[in-house]
Amino acid sequence: MKDQVRDILEKYKIEGEFHRPPPPLSLLPQFIDHTLLKPEGTQEDIIKLCREAKRVRFYSVCIHPCWIPLAKKELGDSGVQLGTVVGFPLGASSPDSKLEEALWCVRHGANEIDLVMNIGFLKSGNIKACQDEIKRIVEKAKVPVKVIIETCLLTDEEKVLSTLLVVQAGAAFVKTSTGFSTGGAKVEDVKLLRYASQGKIKVKASGGIRTLSQALEMIQAGADRIGTSAGMKIVEEAKGSPL
Repeated sequence: MKDQVRDILEKYKIEGEFHRPPPPLSLLPQFIDHTLLKPEGTQEDIIKLCREAKRVRFYSVCIHPCWIPLAKKELGDSGVQLGTVVGFPLGASSPDSKLEEALWCVRHGANEIDLVMNIGFLKSGNIKACQDEIKRIVEKAKVPVKVIIETCLLTDEEKVLSTLLVVQAGAAFVKTSTGFSTGGAKVEDVKLLRYASQGKIKVKASGGIRTLSQALEMIQAGADRIGTSAGMKIVEEAKGSPL
């Protein structure tokens, strides 16, 4: 796989970067996972998040597992998807505990899972264990899985390797960041992940995206989904944009 990683990086430098036109601003909410993952978030905050998501028609909400039953009740049959996080934010839980957490989330109503990859496994060269953990959850949870690779902690080689692992494990997305480490989403990382994925999976940009211009830059760079706690601010900004 090292040769494959090297070949991808060499071709990426030659062939250039992915670029898509910005979406109509009326469709922007469907790119957004309306997110609340701060530890001090309350029941009232979750209810407010869900009501905002229903009103604006965000693609999903993304919340901690403990709030899934409440959010499921609040979202009802609105069509807004219910996303949650597993192994968050470090990715260092045991493989069995991550699997059980994922299955619990699905049993209680989660439609999507954002799973933190075991970054220590990857950096230790324990590629099979890293991939097997993801694959088990993908196969048993039977919902779309977005794998968070925490790009701020990885070299470009590791970013490409992680993306290849996520593709081979059958996940639906590779995701840049938790937003709880040393950095968040970067346009150049979105471009690289998009190229490395070869269109076989989607890309989610998350971490530090708080403005309309940032969101549009990520989408134009290849992000299919934006994770942000500033969804309402971005939508309000879009209403006043001349774009």
